[in-house]
Amino acid sequence: MRTRVKICGLTTSDDIANAVQCGADALGFNMFPASPRFVPEDDLAELTQKVPPFISKVGLFVNAEASKVEALARQARFDLLQFHGDESDDYCAQFGMPFIKVIRLSSDMALAEEIKKFPNSHGILVDAHDEVLFGGTGKTLDWSNLAEIDQPLILAGGLTADNVASAILQVKPFAVDVSSGVEVAKGVKDSKKIRDFMIAVREADRPLSHNESQ
Repeated sequence: MRTRVKICGLTTSDDIANAVQCGADALGFNMFPASPRFVPEDDLAELTQKVPPFISKVGLFVNAEASKVEALARQARFDLLQFHGDESDDYCAQFGMPFIKVIRLSSDMALAEEIKKFPNSHGILVDAHDEVLFGGTGKTLDWSNLAEIDQPLILAGGLTADNVASAILQVKPFAVDVSSGVEVAKGVKDSKKIRDFMIAVREADRPLSHNESQ
């Protein structure tokens, strides 16, 4: 078992190439116009065509109109949809595509009860709560408070090359999702930070794999 990695908020061909070269399993494209990592519709198809086979293309949406989600998913040929807003399970499932629901975890939230609201989600992405921003906050979660869940857990929220190993060893998530932690500026990725992040993930996986083999 190894931890999968999604690099999110990609906006340039160079950043896509660097993420692919470093071994990312999935690449995220932000369809939320208010985000500094937003990909304009005119650039979307050209960017997503740069993603080679067997690497998942993920479209990130926030409270978008259903018709817009359908159009952009078709244009980009997304493999997976990611919903970051206040969407219901019925809304997320209506597109007939695999999706993951993001839960912005606050200190007073009952995570297990919140997860039950999304029985059709292929996984749950847990991110840090912010009153204004929908992801990409750089805020770190309290990993010790994450409950055991019966869906694949994707961990986000303030992850960097310096702390991702600790997060993996504590939480043992199915995947980790990073955006601001591999950037030099919002929407501008850094190839060294991506590489260092991937190395840290693989190093963290080694003791887990060893323990499972015993």
